[in-house]
Amino acid sequence: MSEYPIGTPGQAWGDAERAAWLAQQTVQRSYPVDVLRPLDKLRTVFDVDQYGTLDYMVGRFPLMALRSRGWDASKPTVLITGGVHGYETSGVHGALRFAATAAQDFVDDFNLAIAPCVSPWAYETINRWNPDAIDPNRSFVSNSPADECAALMRWVAGLGAPIQVHFDLHETTDTDNSEFRPAKAARDGVDPAPWSEIPDGFYLVGRVDRPVPDFLAAVRDAVAAVTHIAPADDSGNIIGVPLEQPGIINYDAVALGLCMGLTGAAFATTTEVYPDSPLVTDEICAQAQVAAVSGGLRFVRARQ
Repeated sequence: MSEYPIGTPGQAWGDAERAAWLAQQTVQRSYPVDVLRPLDKLRTVFDVDQYGTLDYMVGRFPLMALRSRGWDASKPTVLITGGVHGYETSGVHGALRFAATAAQDFVDDFNLAIAPCVSPWAYETINRWNPDAIDPNRSFVSNSPADECAALMRWVAGLGAPIQVHFDLHETTDTDNSEFRPAKAARDGVDPAPWSEIPDGFYLVGRVDRPVPDFLAAVRDAVAAVTHIAPADDSGNIIGVPLEQPGIINYDAVALGLCMGLTGAAFATTTEVYPDSPLVTDEICAQAQVAAVSGGLRFVRARQ
């Protein structure tokens, strides 16, 4: 049993342990400055929705999203989500960067719905969980225990158009092994599940129930022009899952409550950027997310 500074080994956390964990979290960056301010500048080209408000003891956060103008039910609708895990920075900045740049290349062919920062408190505190020590990317389920997820699901359901393409923008970081997996094991009162080293490079996660290998390959190949693709480990896996093809694995998204599984989109993927590589910068990571979305949309558009 690995040690973690909160809780008793072998015992799941109660209210006292969750409160102790929350008391250790500190604000390290600004959601209004980093997200709301650039989002507000996009009002000239997008409609802006406030789809909810998170009201925690640690603060109130408006939940904001973008919709492309000229919404047309005859067009395929694309959902782009970032910051489901708030600490995964390029997911947030990549969604905003796409909206500010490449999105205009696709608005004639698609309806675009973009929620750039699903978990704003976690963004500010550089956290995987929300203030209740709940992982939003395991909480896209009926009667979700995470308010972030429930609000996003209501907004998506109210768009009035089925989602045909979904990009959920994430990162895999060194802190996944050094902090977040030990914290999860302590919270749940279990031993950490074995996991190999953090993948050195970009990879994609697809849905086992909706395999779209050509689409995923197109996304991967677009990103390869920006940053390196993660190789498999010595067992032929990435994060313990066998490769389907280079740089691509599949997860049971619905059973796991992942954001990627919240719609019936024919084309869906979770992107995973590796920001801790010495080969990348924050700028490269944001560009990789834009390349992923753009490459996927070019693939879908070519097949309409």
